[in-house]
Amino acid sequence: MPRPEVVFRTSAIIIRRYEYGEADRLLTLFTPDQGKIRVIAKGVRKPTAKMAGHLELYSKVNLLIRRGRDLHRIEQAEQVQPYQPQRESLIWFGYAAYLVELLDRFSEDEEPNPPLFGLLDIALNWLSAPDSDYALVARYYELRLLRLTGFEPSLFRCAVGQEEIEAQAQYFSPLDGGVVCPDHVRGHAAIPLSLNALKILRYAQTRDFDKVRALQISAPMHHLLERIMHSYIAHLLETRLKSADFLHLIERFREAPQIPPSP
Repeated sequence: MPRPEVVFRTSAIIIRRYEYGEADRLLTLFTPDQGKIRVIAKGVRKPTAKMAGHLELYSKVNLLIRRGRDLHRIEQAEQVQPYQPQRESLIWFGYAAYLVELLDRFSEDEEPNPPLFGLLDIALNWLSAPDSDYALVARYYELRLLRLTGFEPSLFRCAVGQEEIEAQAQYFSPLDGGVVCPDHVRGHAAIPLSLNALKILRYAQTRDFDKVRALQISAPMHHLLERIMHSYIAHLLETRLKSADFLHLIERFREAPQIPPSP
């Protein structure tokens, strides 16, 4: 088996970064051909560092990397896609962090997965569109990521009895991995699922995003769809995602009535 190249080029999306020492930065990258890898950018925090502006969090870059025994090192960097124009928005960063954390939890180190890389790349672009419905992007991304990682929820047949789901209100069971009909629902963990909510989930699961993005979804429906998907993902991971809790805080703040300033 040939030894890996000492120096290699790759595209990457920066999904984590940490300050290290006085001038360095540790980065976690997701790449199409190397999978998830950790690298060091030496001296990047110095005022004169040429690479500093090319290594922003949640940006797509082209890199030249030198392999190390314990940690790879970035030799050259060129930013390809900063995923603008929404980068200064707190809610944008919240959703970007959610997409990235979800991918991080469902992927292993150094396991190449080009389809997963492509999904994150295009989802960050969708998120950055001027008229983007962030919650709709997140739901579509969740369904596609779960398909790519082998955890796609059952939406057309009862997850317990396997019979075809009828056009009526159903239940969603995180434990059973999908929609459960009223005849087979069991336990208090099942979430009541309206017919309209089921139709939206099915549509998002089976259509391209160019069609899904045209859906007009009310705030209450968004909350229900989010509850369903977050409950299922938390069951699979056996924990809640920190970024999901952060998004809840942001959304509650945005929806809270604003108190006018005192005269």
